[in-house]
Amino acid sequence: MKTAIVTDSAAYLDPQVAADHNITVVPITVIFGQQTYLENIDITSEAFYDKMRTTEKLPTTSQITMGQMQQVFDQLIKVGYDEVICIHLSSGITSFVNNLTAYAQSVEGIEVYPFDSKITSAGEGFLALEAARLVAQGEHAATIMPKLVALRATMGVYFVVDDLSHLLRTGRISNSAAFVGNLLRIKPILSFNDAGQIVALTKERTKKRAFQKVLADFKAAVESVDYPVRVSVIDGNNPEESAQWVATLTETFPGMPIETSHIGPVVGVHTGEKVMGLIWSRDYLA
Repeated sequence: MKTAIVTDSAAYLDPQVAADHNITVVPITVIFGQQTYLENIDITSEAFYDKMRTTEKLPTTSQITMGQMQQVFDQLIKVGYDEVICIHLSSGITSFVNNLTAYAQSVEGIEVYPFDSKITSAGEGFLALEAARLVAQGEHAATIMPKLVALRATMGVYFVVDDLSHLLRTGRISNSAAFVGNLLRIKPILSFNDAGQIVALTKERTKKRAFQKVLADFKAAVESVDYPVRVSVIDGNNPEESAQWVATLTETFPGMPIETSHIGPVVGVHTGEKVMGLIWSRDYLA
């Protein structure tokens, strides 16, 4: 039995890390007008944010097609894989994983196990890396899938957008009514609910105050569990603020594994530039 791991580009895994762990990353499409780009192949994060600032028509995204997935499956079959675990962007913000679940029933030559991350960015990355680690230890889908469910249950996320209008424009926020009237004067703190939908939790007047609130709530979350936590600081083309968050977390939580990830084109379409956040879970490497 040979098990493959597949995820999508919204996991924002470093290409070398993905290669080292034998994880296949399928790119999602970003669209500017009539021009389409495969994330991290045809357009980099830096180029995307530059283009987003100057374009007249704001970008959209398009799901991975089942044709793309079939190409991946065909290649995996060719090199001898018997099963594949597919870890993808939250079903609360895209129907892709549900479509894949339906399509998987018709795939021949390899057993397909779709997994709904119910999150994005480093959260997807954590799940993919844990699956790859378990494969390397000789495990297969039958035992890995329940462990992914257990890891997903320990995940938390807070993120702060610089401009809520992008989430409103693309319809990816589920409880926006209380925030619409003050778009220019607030820094909303958002999360993912149990259904994997983006929800607004609260709002602050400045990014600094928003970070203090995120830090306090994260500290409370860490103190409420009986296992070690791994956290990733995520940013949307905001390296200076990311470094500040990392420095504060390092001082506040000595010994905690603190990683960095980013928000690239596909998720950046919805969050806009300068988004900052934390994604954490049980430390699967402890």
